[in-house]
Amino acid sequence: MRHLISLKEQSRADILNLISLAQKLKTKRNAGELTNYLPNKTLVMLFQKSSTRTRLSFEAGMTELGGHSIFLDAKNTQFSLADFGDEIQAVMRFGQALMFRAMKVADVELAASFNRVPVIDACSEKYHPAQALSDLLTMTEVAGGVDKIKKIAWLGMENNVSNTLMLACAKLGIEVAIAAAEVDANSVDAELNIMAEATGKITRTTDPREAVAGADFVHTDTWMNMEFFDGGAVKPDFKEEYERRLAMFKPYQLNAELINSMAPNARIMHCMPCHVGYEISRDAIDHPNSVIFDQAENRMHMQKAILLWLLEQEHLV
Repeated sequence: MRHLISLKEQSRADILNLISLAQKLKTKRNAGELTNYLPNKTLVMLFQKSSTRTRLSFEAGMTELGGHSIFLDAKNTQFSLADFGDEIQAVMRFGQALMFRAMKVADVELAASFNRVPVIDACSEKYHPAQALSDLLTMTEVAGGVDKIKKIAWLGMENNVSNTLMLACAKLGIEVAIAAAEVDANSVDAELNIMAEATGKITRTTDPREAVAGADFVHTDTWMNMEFFDGGAVKPDFKEEYERRLAMFKPYQLNAELINSMAPNARIMHCMPCHVGYEISRDAIDHPNSVIFDQAENRMHMQKAILLWLLEQEHLV
């Protein structure tokens, strides 16, 4: 049974097949063709964390595939009152696939270990494989082919998103330059790092300009915890950590000056939500080189490909 958890399990061929499948599905949608490939199929979507694009893309995608999705908020179900293993085994009886946005990847792996239905890690503390695959779809479209993507840069903090993007790109032979002030300790996966670095495609620096130079695409993600804020003000208990992060990470901000001076042809990417004035500036979001909103839309096209691939129905497209 196929699962999508970290991209450590997927081969180069798997990744290329998923990109190709997503492109075909997007072409069909844009042509107004129906894609009812999963009739009478149900996707169970379990969320332990809030979501915008992940929920929208999987729910809309499953609808366009002719199936149905069920949204479960872990806080408003019995998950907080019972053994997780018991609850998840029961939940998986009601669908043909499980999409799980989890606080801990260990819970995703436990769900997958039952091999009842295919399981998707839809963002845990260590991985975000659907985001990485969607971003590769966007980059492939813009570049005109996977083989045209030579180098990407990642700025700010190494985290779950950078983990899976780094590994996926490395498997495809794409150079990844990381300029990070810090690594999110919860996201560390030594095995994944070894796999990525073994390709010889990963470089790390503390200089964002060095990382961005010559890049085809520049990515970033949040490094400021929104729990620090109450409305627009910083909560007193978090003031010290807020100031520490601001001083440490602000030099890694993705902004128009950095792009214009170091990589004027590079496309600007952000997995969203964007925290303007922190990891990214308004002039970068609105820059002519920004593909952030195309990147968001492509989440849906890739989620459809993931679902078909996991259910081994890709031959229908």
